[in-house]
Amino acid sequence: MSASQRSQNLKLVILIAVLILGIPRQAQAYIGPGAGFAVVGSFLVMFTAILSGVLALFTWPVRYIIGAIRGRRAFARSRVKKFVILGLDGMDPSLTEKFMAEGKLPNLAGLREKGCFKRLATTVPSMSPVAWSSFQTGCNPGKHNIFDFLTRDKQSYQPRLSSVDIRGPRRTISLGKYRLPLGKADIRLLRKGKPFWKTLGEHGIFSSVIRVPITFPPEKFRGVQLSGMCVPDLRGTQGMFSFYTTRAEEKVEHTGGENYYVTREGNTIRAELIGSENPLRKDNNVLRCPFVVTIKGDSSADLKINGVSCGLKKDEYTEWIKVDFKAAPGIKVHGICKFLLLSTSPEFELYVTPINIDPEKPAMPISYPAIYSTYLAKRQGPFATLGLAEDSWALNEKVLVDGGFIQQCINMDREREQMFFDALDKVRHGLCVCVFDGTDRLQHTFWRDIDEGHPAHRGQASDEQRNIIEELYQRMDVLVGKMLAKCKGKDTIVMIISDHGFSTFRYGVDLNRWLEENGYLKVKGGPREQKYLAAVDWSQTRAFAIGLSGIFLNLKGRESQGIVEPGAEAVQLRKEIAEKLAGLRDPERGQGVIKQVYNALEIYRGPYKGESPDLLVGYNKGYRASWETAVGQVTEKVLHDNTKAWSGDHCIDHSLVPGVLFCNRPIVTEHPRLMDIGPTVLDMFGVEVPKYIDGKALAVADTDSSRSRKE
Repeated sequence: MSASQRSQNLKLVILIAVLILGIPRQAQAYIGPGAGFAVVGSFLVMFTAILSGVLALFTWPVRYIIGAIRGRRAFARSRVKKFVILGLDGMDPSLTEKFMAEGKLPNLAGLREKGCFKRLATTVPSMSPVAWSSFQTGCNPGKHNIFDFLTRDKQSYQPRLSSVDIRGPRRTISLGKYRLPLGKADIRLLRKGKPFWKTLGEHGIFSSVIRVPITFPPEKFRGVQLSGMCVPDLRGTQGMFSFYTTRAEEKVEHTGGENYYVTREGNTIRAELIGSENPLRKDNNVLRCPFVVTIKGDSSADLKINGVSCGLKKDEYTEWIKVDFKAAPGIKVHGICKFLLLSTSPEFELYVTPINIDPEKPAMPISYPAIYSTYLAKRQGPFATLGLAEDSWALNEKVLVDGGFIQQCINMDREREQMFFDALDKVRHGLCVCVFDGTDRLQHTFWRDIDEGHPAHRGQASDEQRNIIEELYQRMDVLVGKMLAKCKGKDTIVMIISDHGFSTFRYGVDLNRWLEENGYLKVKGGPREQKYLAAVDWSQTRAFAIGLSGIFLNLKGRESQGIVEPGAEAVQLRKEIAEKLAGLRDPERGQGVIKQVYNALEIYRGPYKGESPDLLVGYNKGYRASWETAVGQVTEKVLHDNTKAWSGDHCIDHSLVPGVLFCNRPIVTEHPRLMDIGPTVLDMFGVEVPKYIDGKALAVADTDSSRSRKE
């Protein structure tokens, strides 16, 4: 390690210590369970943070020396000094090849010529939380326990997030109208297994890990991390936008958001931002933050919130605005959001993004060390912290128009780029990983532009000739060029990967309706299209679906009201349903809907395979689990046209949507897999790959491109 690098590291350590000790901090808040996760203040947490800062300041010389010694030992066996992984979520190999052939991706094409470009096998199912969990652990889902965005609660059958479990403090004390927590909330990452960067750290190698999905809450390791997908908003949801309007008829339910009817008094409109329930109050009153909008003309207004004023211009986002929610005397919960003025006349319309956790004063752990998000915010200003920050539901619900959503995605990627390049500058030796989400979100929502047969395409103006996806790929190519300019060293390996590819999503498949029609599910009397499986008669139901990946048996001894006997009956039922479902056809279009149905007990290995859906459905191109299936509704028919903006998807058979793998060195391995990337990094740094890992180190050429590691 050079003297200049030691000096830089020393400055960074001192900066972090100063930030920990010098920034006034409100009591931390935590997210609890329920419709809105509980927000809890705890002075114990604040005290612990300060104490940790003091200890970090006074013990850093010893830790620095130990780390330097371990690092020298590690790099003595290493074949590289630096390994950079750029994750472009959802980048599709077929589109990439097309655009490269047209000369539109020069940097990626150059990387292909210098090193390699291959298809990268994804996971079953081909879904971001599953795939990125296999990326970071090197294991199949049976060993890391993530099979979908959602799973079911075995007692209530209600859907719950598959990646994290959050519970409030066990004990509280009563003080007048308040109840104060003793201790902190229990936030548990449900992804099992060990990320490969933690193994690197055990061998003295530093890592910077930015926005990799399913890293919330962040884990302790030798490095820095900012959590990605599944970080909640300040209300505890995966993204709840707000829409304020003077249109009385707009009192409708929005998926992913809430409508608020407001009245106009002259040019003034008064409203409130809504936070989570306040668990410090015995009455659980909702936290609120009032604001005032003063209309100035047809396309402008003034906003006043928390004593601060800023201008609003029609169809232009504000910068991130800090908002405070008062939970108790001296205790505030901090968030950030953006405002978008949509209309001032004849009716007033205002969109507000989901309220993100403030990275400068986080209400819950979103980074490791905890001060890392504060460091980033001090360096580049506020940034999105919500796991699914791009508000596709506001676009689906037609609250946002296309242009507003596109700008949101571009802004998020720009924020990510600043973090990524800061890491590339700071980490001279070790691992840098950063995942960009824009490639996924914009392909999900604008596939309708490139699929003329899509039901959502038919509603677009005939003269509308857009190239949203092509422009997206070109922006990513520019990003790649900038990254390569910072990674010129001969001892640096660069990989660009995606977790899966993409395809069209024309038709939704209501699995619960199919199960009902085939005698496996029974609906009770009364309204049938209730969410969360509320319409299901469990005493006569043998199988059900929830989420996007498959079908659960109503197994006795596992589900609270199970009726299927484990053993021979369950084995036969899995086989029977799989065979029947594989034959499902679309009668209107005369084509097969399903490519393959997988038995989880046969394709997964590991201690958690029993937590998976019993059957996983590999759809053909054009089909996916319906929106209703995802939330446990049972409709009147099996197939539905998908007319939403969310028109592209990858939750189909894994063989149809491989990801991409670019590398600045040739890779000899014929059929690389996403789960092979972690073992490859370990191997290149001279760290033995743990035996429990399913992935295998890829055969990467040496720097002169003439020799390669033999498998």
